[in-house]
Amino acid sequence: MPHVGEAEYSLEKDRLTVEVNLLGAIAWLNQAAECFVRSQAGTIVGISSVAGDRGRRGNPAYCASKAALDAYLEALRHRLVRSGVTVVTAKPGPVDTRMSAGVRRRPFLISADRAARQILAAARRGTPVAYVPGLWRPVMCAIRSLPHSLFACLDI
Repeated sequence: MPHVGEAEYSLEKDRLTVEVNLLGAIAWLNQAAECFVRSQAGTIVGISSVAGDRGRRGNPAYCASKAALDAYLEALRHRLVRSGVTVVTAKPGPVDTRMSAGVRRRPFLISADRAARQILAAARRGTPVAYVPGLWRPVMCAIRSLPHSLFACLDI
């Protein structure tokens, strides 16, 4: 995830973010969907982010790419349900990896191992949308419900 400065508007960085987070994911999701439809069974897990729930000032392209991935995974879930295929959208918050190392704030930070265990548990249950850790579900519900005028004043 490239660093984007407060006053920076870089099409190159934004394009890279969208290509990796959205188009790269769609490329493998389509391949997985074809394979699972032939088997008439299976679970596909797409890794999104809590960042897709609300556009934030810090990295607009990252938020947008994850929001678009959420919509794609939802549509794929609806498309594949009749084929016996489950689609899980995993929405982690900050995970302790190199990608998040330069991020200023990392609330509810969890290890990559713990995040992976929670995502696999959600996949086993067939949870349509799994926040990782689960504490993010009510937090993001509250954040999504904030009026724009109030949300714009927050430094998140």
